[in-house]
Amino acid sequence: MGSALFRTKKVEQSILDTEEPEHALKKSLSALDLTVFGVGVIIGTGIFVLTGTVAKDNAGPAVALAFVAAGVVCALAALCYAEFASTVPVAGSAYTFSYASLGELPAWIIGWDLVLEFALGTAVVAVGWSGYIRSLLENAGWQLPEALSGRDGAEGFGFDILAAGLVLVLTAVLVLGMKLSARLTSLVVAIKVTVVLVVIVAGAFFIKGANYDPFIPKPQPVEAGGDLQAPLIQLLFGWAPANFGVMGIFTAASVVFFAFIGFDIVATAAEETRNPQRDMPRGILGSLFICTVLYVAVSIVVTGMQHYTRLSVDAPLADAFKATGHPVFAGIISFGAAVGLTTVCMILLLGQTRVFFAMSRDGLLPRFFSHVHPRYKTPHRPTILLGVVIAVVAGFTSLGELAELVNIGTLFAFVVVAVSVTILRRTRPDLHRAFRTPLVPLIPVLSVLASLWLMLNLPAETWTRFAVWMILGFAVYFLYGRSHSRLGRGEETTVGEVASPAGRDAR
Repeated sequence: MGSALFRTKKVEQSILDTEEPEHALKKSLSALDLTVFGVGVIIGTGIFVLTGTVAKDNAGPAVALAFVAAGVVCALAALCYAEFASTVPVAGSAYTFSYASLGELPAWIIGWDLVLEFALGTAVVAVGWSGYIRSLLENAGWQLPEALSGRDGAEGFGFDILAAGLVLVLTAVLVLGMKLSARLTSLVVAIKVTVVLVVIVAGAFFIKGANYDPFIPKPQPVEAGGDLQAPLIQLLFGWAPANFGVMGIFTAASVVFFAFIGFDIVATAAEETRNPQRDMPRGILGSLFICTVLYVAVSIVVTGMQHYTRLSVDAPLADAFKATGHPVFAGIISFGAAVGLTTVCMILLLGQTRVFFAMSRDGLLPRFFSHVHPRYKTPHRPTILLGVVIAVVAGFTSLGELAELVNIGTLFAFVVVAVSVTILRRTRPDLHRAFRTPLVPLIPVLSVLASLWLMLNLPAETWTRFAVWMILGFAVYFLYGRSHSRLGRGEETTVGEVASPAGRDAR
């Protein structure tokens, strides 16, 4: 039984499965499309809210260095993703990578994790988007009925019609094709980045050098907590992170890291990329670099406009403009955040439908969901199913702290991918790798350690919910996935000849 649980799927077989006409996705994406997808999902409200909040509470003006540190941690994971996505250009991201290296049960666990985390993330982001839109509507004198404005503050029945409507519209866009999705994303990302650049350039004129003094404030120890709201590392070792000072920079990095989450979703589109060997590394690393630069620039501007001790927590960047006598920029920032969340929601939805599709194609989920649309060549069945489910969840969900589950799931995926790169290097040295992660195993080991460190800094309550989620996943696998696995049944694709991961010229 043990060998069956850890049976691996050959890379060649994974690629050959993508050639089945009824299960083949259309290849239409370029490096630019992938980069836009990455920027579209990474830049959300974090750039407008998290920057100032962390500056005030954790690092002061040195929050710019925290973004650099977090960017380096993400770069370690991105290098591992780039090698795998270019070597195994198959939908599913970390799920597919772990199936080729760690085995079926670990692949199921990470796939189960990703589908649910992306779905939950989509719902949470949709609710956040709805809040911004309602605010803009109220500024224009329009107000939705309380019963259709969401669960927060509702007495009796409450349904967020805007959040549910957004998810359903984006579901339709994804069904109609990846190229249409890419064009819509390109338009929205262009607007969002333009707003960010306007804020950076305009804010630069209001910077005062005195606000950077001190650049690294004196350290302030934090009292350790003992309940489930405390970070797991506190409960295990009694260690509490420090705010401000040099250690405060790393504390801030563990917080702002979550503003970078999303670049890994680019890997889920590998199968729909025209030249994945060349374009996947460019899309993953390019989007991460662009967002790091923008984050650092925004953090420098906001801490230069207003002293970090006076920054607000709810809307620091908008309030910093108000404090300098330019409230019109607050409206621009709200508009940019609302537009930005549209692409975040769509790309999260894209990512989880591709993972679901890949798992169903392998038989771990019903094969009914592995058929693509005869005209649009998109996985329309899982897209529609998950879109409707998420729309209902978004309609009845309040934000709360559910977003932390998305964070721990993503970090878990980072660990799996880094380990998988090292294992596949040893088990399949013959594979042609168009992009190779440098300094293996050092880079993967550093990526694992950095991800585990950030996971330990998450609340123990988040770990508890994550454990419950995984236990449910084990139950589904043993009740359905293990007995329906195509690999376990010896079913293989017979269309054409086995293709190499880099075309047909693998060494």
